[in-house]
Amino acid sequence: MRFVITKNVFENVVAHMQPFLEKKDASSITSHIYLETSNDVLTLKATDYEIGLESKIDSITDCTDGKATVNGSNLLGIIKRLKNEEISIETSSNNLIIKQKKSTFKLPMYDANEYPNVSKTTNLKDLSISTLNFITSIRRITPAIDNNNPKFELNGALLDIKSSKINFVATDTRRLAISQLQNISNEESQFIIPKKAIIEIQKLFLDDAKISYDDTNLVISNENTIFFTKLINGKFPDYERIIPNTLKHNFELPKNILIESIKLVTSLFSNIKITFTPNNIIFESLDEDTESKTQVDINLNIEEEFYLAVNAKYILDFLSMTDNDKIAVGFNESNLPFYLQDEKFRTIVMPIVLEK
Repeated sequence: MRFVITKNVFENVVAHMQPFLEKKDASSITSHIYLETSNDVLTLKATDYEIGLESKIDSITDCTDGKATVNGSNLLGIIKRLKNEEISIETSSNNLIIKQKKSTFKLPMYDANEYPNVSKTTNLKDLSISTLNFITSIRRITPAIDNNNPKFELNGALLDIKSSKINFVATDTRRLAISQLQNISNEESQFIIPKKAIIEIQKLFLDDAKISYDDTNLVISNENTIFFTKLINGKFPDYERIIPNTLKHNFELPKNILIESIKLVTSLFSNIKITFTPNNIIFESLDEDTESKTQVDINLNIEEEFYLAVNAKYILDFLSMTDNDKIAVGFNESNLPFYLQDEKFRTIVMPIVLEK
């Protein structure tokens, strides 16, 4: 195998491969990137068996067909140090040789024929949804996906395809985030996408792509890239029973005032109490050692005083994903879950229970 390629083009693709490599065992073939040249096209693959990426580059020259594997981390380390000029890459015995002018680097290879082929592209159902809507929806709920929860289904996001709508759902047991789209033609289904996959999808795809799935896999592809992930095999909690059927209070608030006031009182401690009165909102820190408090005068058209005690991060995460200048706040009683909404995106937050 041999090819010549511009350094920055090659570096960009190799860098995108890094999250898909086996990190714990450098001796594993899945710590390697697979390279193959055929018909003047370079194909690169990386996988840790759970998640994978395949990219094609057609801007190569002086190409001889062949295939190789090389440790992905070591390869990127070398490429980063080179100048932004053409580099040549070729195989010799059991080594990959990287050259740029008078500089030469040699990396050991494994048998490319033993590289796993775990991507699935046949017998998949297409998900009829625009890539932009898909990315926007998963981006909104990403902060609410849990990390390393023993209930492994919570370490991912649910795609709940119903007859008339598609719900993107995530929860870390302290909050529930839901982003909703209209379903035009997809058949009803449910599957859970791992958090790692959701983070990488947002980096890789911006424009039109094909989204496909079956019971165990999700595949997203465009002209030069194929991304795949295994789905989480588990049953997501019955999230709809957590959503309040009725709300005693529901009003809109300016987003910028909420952000400014919350940040003002959370510089030292993240837990806050927000008190709503007929004519103002009081924000105060729950830190026992210091006092942080601010007040915003606003007519809420309510008759009695209520409060919400909460980790401010949950509110700020929600506000950072909203598009409009005003958001809706809904609640029934103090110390009960409350509701934040921006059109088709909403978050239900579990409060910090305070003694009345």
